[in-house]
Amino acid sequence: MTLGCEKKTEAPTVTICIESEDRFALLAEWYDPTAALLRRYQLFYYPKDGSVEMFDVKNQRIFLRRTKYDKIHQEDLFVGNRVNVFSRQLNLIEYGDQFTANKLGSKKERTLALIKPDVVTKIGDVLELIYSSNLIVTKAKMTNLTSSQVGDLYVEHQTKPFFTNLVQFVSSGPVVAMELMGDEAMSIWRRLLGPADPAVARREAPQSVRAQFGTDGIKNVGHGSDSLAAAARELEFFFPTTVGYGPSNTAIYTDCTCCIIKPHAISEGLTGKILNSISAAGFEISALQMSMVTELCSGPCMVLEIHGADTPKTFREFCGPADPEIARHLRPTTLRALYGKDKVKNAVHCTDLPEDGVLEVQYFFKILDG
Repeated sequence: MTLGCEKKTEAPTVTICIESEDRFALLAEWYDPTAALLRRYQLFYYPKDGSVEMFDVKNQRIFLRRTKYDKIHQEDLFVGNRVNVFSRQLNLIEYGDQFTANKLGSKKERTLALIKPDVVTKIGDVLELIYSSNLIVTKAKMTNLTSSQVGDLYVEHQTKPFFTNLVQFVSSGPVVAMELMGDEAMSIWRRLLGPADPAVARREAPQSVRAQFGTDGIKNVGHGSDSLAAAARELEFFFPTTVGYGPSNTAIYTDCTCCIIKPHAISEGLTGKILNSISAAGFEISALQMSMVTELCSGPCMVLEIHGADTPKTFREFCGPADPEIARHLRPTTLRALYGKDKVKNAVHCTDLPEDGVLEVQYFFKILDG
């Protein structure tokens, strides 16, 4: 912003400079469950002191006077993100002025990250790399693709000699599709993947995902959009914004329990570590998706179906006591002991009663996703 200087003519001459404070403006939407209405606000953020202000667009009045709020930071403010303001989950849908767009939006991109069947069990490691690269996972789903769906996804490769093998492999087991968002997200994700041939990746980019987990040019960990146009098409394929729900999830609904990685753990970048801990303990993650839950409205969470014999009981024990402090004393290797902060921010929710395991999984993967 600018400096405004006012020159006084009376003697002695005094120049008073008043600094015009930076202010970012975004258009935000909040779904009011009580009135069943989508309400729209202008959200203002003042980086100097971390304060926020909200203006009700429809009623043309101040909704929230300028108030210091330390749960929002400048890096959270980009179109497509969700932020929590005093328990209201706001979807940021548009920049409110050109200054904000120029400052915050110029490099923000969305891209598809597809994890192929050979590395789905390593999804925790992949997420660790994604979060460490300052990318945000805004949508995610584990799904089984049919040969026809894979053919549609890779339509640009139909004339290539490897097309048939590619279709057969990608449709051979579950995949995880994710929407990644961040500055230059597309190029960062492709750099994380590394060269398409894992052998070349091991020589030229030994820290890349393909160098670590890839086998050959087909079994090469994942896929990344190669242009913004391709990213838009591929994201619409998995996460439609119009009619339909995209490819179905992989929930089994038998011998299962529900696990929810809570919003605070997502925002702290703990998702990969928690998934790795679950897998290392021998539990099978048979379904996965990002979700918004009214009761957990501080942000998106990740919902998992954990499959196996006697899983509701054994997984609940693995989560540990609800209070992380107690968990650290009594069960120091449990999820809540390792990743929880307090009784509310205790990393994960798990099904309490064995008979409720299937019901909770059905709620998230059948009712909400239906």
